[in-house]
Amino acid sequence: MVADQTQLLLDSLSVLSPEGGAVDWLHVDVIDGHFALNMCFSPDMVAALRRRLPHTFLDVHLMVREPEKWVRPFALAGASQFTFHIEAAKDPMALARKIREAGMQVGVAISPRTMIDGLIPLIENDAIDVALVMTVEPGFSGQKFRPETLPKVRQLRDRYPHLNIQVDGNITLDTVEAVASAGANCLVPGSAVFRAKDRQASVKKLRQVVSSHLQSHL
Repeated sequence: MVADQTQLLLDSLSVLSPEGGAVDWLHVDVIDGHFALNMCFSPDMVAALRRRLPHTFLDVHLMVREPEKWVRPFALAGASQFTFHIEAAKDPMALARKIREAGMQVGVAISPRTMIDGLIPLIENDAIDVALVMTVEPGFSGQKFRPETLPKVRQLRDRYPHLNIQVDGNITLDTVEAVASAGANCLVPGSAVFRAKDRQASVKKLRQVVSSHLQSHL
């Protein structure tokens, strides 16, 4: 959502290149204007990225009502991972199974006011590949980071040392220390990379901070 949408492919190629930081994934926000008050991307856009980036891991984060309806379209588009909001899912366990059956990895996101309780059965039944903790309200970039969300990251890390925990929402060089020390091992930095004067240096610094904390949580 933060990349320049008039040159999305060029921006994507830049951050995937060694000179741009060689990021591990591309995080693609999909917003329907109902679950969150913005609109962003579609299966067609993901399919276009997949055609030009055949080997890139496309982490698709759906901020939509009725995510169940979008599993097949995004699987056909080439999404590598389908992350849905637990607040929007009628039956999270059934949806997780449907996503896996469609050939994608499973992510489950929780908004700032949502506790981790709904994630527990999914994690303990090995139904998901990543838990995403939002540190801003879904929908718009540029929001203020909410540190009160970090105890949820700590709770998940303390309980599940090997879980992939992703954090999304104003991840910058100023906030990464708190996020990494709480236990996140996967970050969605947005502006901190795409709007950085030196993308390679920014990604390197973010990685260093996460790596410095990771071993202490294992």
